Amino acid sequence: MAATVVTTPCKVNLHLGVHHEKDARGYHLVDSVMVPVDLCDDVVVDDAPELTVRFSPPLEIPAEKTGVWKAATWLAEALGVEPLVGIEVTARIPERAGLGGSSADAGATLRALAARWGVSPLDPRVTAVARRVGADVSFFLDPRPALFAGAGDVRVRTFTGIEMPLALVMPRAEGGSTVAAYAEFDRAGERPVAPEAMCAALAAGDVRLAAARLHNNLAPAARALCPEVGIVESWLRERPGVLAAQVTGSGTCSFAICESVAAADVVAREAAEFGWRAWSTKTVGFAGGIC
Repeated sequence: MAATVVTTPCKVNLHLGVHHEKDARGYHLVDSVMVPVDLCDDVVVDDAPELTVRFSPPLEIPAEKTGVWKAATWLAEALGVEPLVGIEVTARIPERAGLGGSSADAGATLRALAARWGVSPLDPRVTAVARRVGADVSFFLDPRPALFAGAGDVRVRTFTGIEMPLALVMPRAEGGSTVAAYAEFDRAGERPVAPEAMCAALAAGDVRLAAARLHNNLAPAARALCPEVGIVESWLRERPGVLAAQVTGSGTCSFAICESVAAADVVAREAAEFGWRAWSTKTVGFAGGIC
């Protein structure tokens, strides 16, 4: 069989509502409206004598500790096959950004392996593995705009594509981990608003309405762990051509919904001049085909 190639987008949370209540696994209940964004990693899966996982650029942790390795190992166990594959990940999505980079890679791996091993990526055995690997991995099995509930790992509703010009900006300082952000939320986090308003905006395909309804009650925790996150977020909101901006996920990346691609280009260029990492991109209705 020829190599299987999956290009996977990252994501931003238009709505992230974290609840203080937890499920039986100890995970916070979460309402999450995610959209795919055209900043992508590539995952290539080919036959091999044994399971190998390689990242470019290399990671600082062993391959066996990555979501990609876990996804391959656990799906093989679930399907009763040997994971005799080599997996190569070309990573462009920044880590610890709230963009779902490691989840995107794990989800893309599951999609590629599902194709090679003859099952649907939405087969219950695949989705169970995705939820076991991490909350956002389920989104990347079918990366379309969607509302997730549970621990942010149960798809409730999928929306048609909505194209939004975006500027993504990351501060120079490193933020805390997702675990640290949730610990800070447990200490001082406020209850979320309901996701229905954002869902209505997406259902209507209304970019300006969606921009007006951004919500992330984990953002204060991200700002507490990395104050520069708040500086970036506030700076974005003041830029000409920006409709709205907020931190995505647990940070550190903030995104600005812009009036036009040209406006996003200017914001990203000005952010880079400050020494921040920045990208001009857009949301996509569906990204990450298999070939």
